[in-house]
Amino acid sequence: MNFKLFSAALATTALIAIAPAAAEGVKIGILNDQSGVYADYGGKGSVEAAKMAVEDFGGEVLGQKIEIVSADHQNKPDTAVTIARKWFDVDGVDMITELTTSSVALAVQDLAKEKKKIDIVVGAATSRITGDACQPYGFHWAFDTRALAVGTGGALVKAGGDTWFFLTADYAFGYSLEKDTSEIVQANGGKVLGSVRHPLNSSDFSSFLLQAQASKAKVVGLANAGLDTANAIKQAAEFGIVQGGQKMAGLLMTLAEVHGLGLKAAQGLVLTEAYYWDRDDKSREFAERYFKRTNRMPSMIQAGTYSATLSYLKAVKAAGSKDTEAVAAKLKELPVDDAFAKGNVQANGRFVHDMYLFEVKKPEESKKPWDYYKQLAVVPGDQAFPTAKDSGCPLTK
Repeated sequence: MNFKLFSAALATTALIAIAPAAAEGVKIGILNDQSGVYADYGGKGSVEAAKMAVEDFGGEVLGQKIEIVSADHQNKPDTAVTIARKWFDVDGVDMITELTTSSVALAVQDLAKEKKKIDIVVGAATSRITGDACQPYGFHWAFDTRALAVGTGGALVKAGGDTWFFLTADYAFGYSLEKDTSEIVQANGGKVLGSVRHPLNSSDFSSFLLQAQASKAKVVGLANAGLDTANAIKQAAEFGIVQGGQKMAGLLMTLAEVHGLGLKAAQGLVLTEAYYWDRDDKSREFAERYFKRTNRMPSMIQAGTYSATLSYLKAVKAAGSKDTEAVAAKLKELPVDDAFAKGNVQANGRFVHDMYLFEVKKPEESKKPWDYYKQLAVVPGDQAFPTAKDSGCPLTK
């Protein structure tokens, strides 16, 4: 056998063996916290929601099978980047979504920019994702710290809660939520009397709550999420903070945390969400299908992951290609109207849609299982989110 021909054939075989699987099928990665403080907030429920989106889309796009892969990043940016790098380089993953935890989302977004891959953040909150840390293929879907601040912060100041003290998670998300809410409070004539930072996944909030109590602030703003928020609220009840006249504001709370707390502990809390299962016929239809699969109603994060996955697949179909540039352009061009929300995607990747201000019902007001919220107000999307030009994103200057 001709040695040169044999060598060429061998080299070709080797290239095929190490080429990423991107050539076949469309692969979407759900990367989130599946075992820690945010496991109920998104977790495996978000994986199920993404699978529902694939099924609703028809299971294939451009004649290629759609596959969902998932992993637990354990709220560690280095772990998340290691997984994402392997997904992009070896496993042929085309898009990564969910990305709970702001430090994780920012790290993976940097990698996605380097690899020219799309990421759609759902579970992380920092407004930097489509602000100063924006990138051409990065998107932010469900909410951000500014939208939460406008909804909950603005509403409580207008209702007389004009002095604030913050309990803040000690990482990027907490800082961003405290900063954005402080700016909204002050813009509405309120004052921030102080703040204290606590580690992620804290079990003992007593020293932090005592500082909040001593501040005499009318509102104790919880710039945290998941089990941290739930634990802070439970322990605040033991300290008699609400009974003493201070109001607790869960700045990022979802249905999952309210369910975990129960209405007795959560009643009266004011919060802002992008989605509630019992808001309209479209949200109810999706929620009921989701409940049959998981025995839980979907949170804003899980419904948002459904929407992000479905929107990505629609963009691939419209682009007629998996090419990142073409798909990113279609994501910014196509309107969104699904079970999660209705709106448009800005040039900086921010999906703009209405947000809703809710109050948690008293136990006697709840008429059926998971009947937890009464709607206080609609926050229009153009008020909840800044324009792309005003977002701080260098791509839109």
